[in-house]
Amino acid sequence: MARVTIEDCIDKLPNRFELVLLASHRARNIGQGTPITVDRDNDKDPVVSLREIASRNINTDDLREEFIHAMQKQVEVDEPEATEVPLIGQSTELAGMHAPGEESLDMEQMTEEELLRGLEGMPPAESPGSQRNGY
Repeated sequence: MARVTIEDCIDKLPNRFELVLLASHRARNIGQGTPITVDRDNDKDPVVSLREIASRNINTDDLREEFIHAMQKQVEVDEPEATEVPLIGQSTELAGMHAPGEESLDMEQMTEEELLRGLEGMPPAESPGSQRNGY
């Protein structure tokens, strides 16, 4: 099959397992319509991807990053801001909208990170059709 091609690729990627992962990822991309950088010569997509890796027409570092990104189940999210977010009751106080003669209440300030931690700790909401709520 592609024994010669694999032996050519071992010089470029010494880890055979990584070679299999990256070549299969590249073959899937070729199958989805990504343009190839070598002549096809009536070869199938896995052989074409190995020939691309062997000829160094494709950057293996970029291919590795692309593979990792494709395998990620959770996308990284920006860190929450460190500034304190005013609570709903405080937003009117900060704007100077409390009634005259009424004392301003001291409300607790909560950061966005504390709010997210609190929301994660809450039990999941019951669906209307579940048996636990008695309907």
